[in-house]
This record gives sequence, C-alpha cells and structure tokens, in this order.
Amino acid sequence: MADDLTDAQHDALADKLHALEAALEAQLGSATGDGRPVALDTAFGRVSRVDAIQQQQMVKATRHRAQGRLIQVRAALDRVAAGDYGDCARCGDPIGFGRLDARPETPLCVGCQGEAEARRR
Repeated sequence: MADDLTDAQHDALADKLHALEAALEAQLGSATGDGRPVALDTAFGRVSRVDAIQQQQMVKATRHRAQGRLIQVRAALDRVAAGDYGDCARCGDPIGFGRLDARPETPLCVGCQGEAEARRR
C-alpha cells in the first residue's frame, strides 16, 4: 500500500473500485448495438441510414472504452489484493489520494502518465 494512503482512504478506494467494476459490468451487459451491419432496406422513419450507422459506431466505441476501463479496474483490484495498490507501476512512487480518488484504476503517477502520453504523440 502506498505510503501516503491512510487505511480509510485505501478502503474507500477499494470500495470505489468494486462499485466501478459492477457499474461497468452492468453497462456492458445492457449495451445495445451488437455490431451487425445496418441493412439497406431497413426503414428508420426520420432517422437516415447514415445516422443509424453513426450511432452504431458510437455505441461500439463506448463499449470498447468500457471494456478497456473494466480491464484496468480489475488490474487495480489485483493490485489491492497484492498490496501494491497506490504505488506507480513504473517508478514505484506513491500516486496520491487525489489522483486515485478521481481515477481509482490508474496505475501511474502524474509524472509517469505525462511521459507515457508524450511518447504516444
């Protein structure tokens, strides 16, 4: 456990991760838009076929983001179980409660996250 997290903060963040995992699982379980092509002869009323395709792509992108975040949440829960939660996966420094409270699944401190984003550009 990171040096700067109190037991109460650690427990609150673990609870937040469990709640986030449940919410993401529910979102993915109820998501519509299974990726089937929009049929040419399907009548949409006032919605055009192009609009229907665009909406379908947005649903796919949202589902993809939720799946990725769920993977990150589960990895964070694994770190909680291992006693490594709250420490940066790259440098090992404490991540800090404020960052973890905003994004409890984050594996990186602000500095390492910035470096990772700079390399992606």
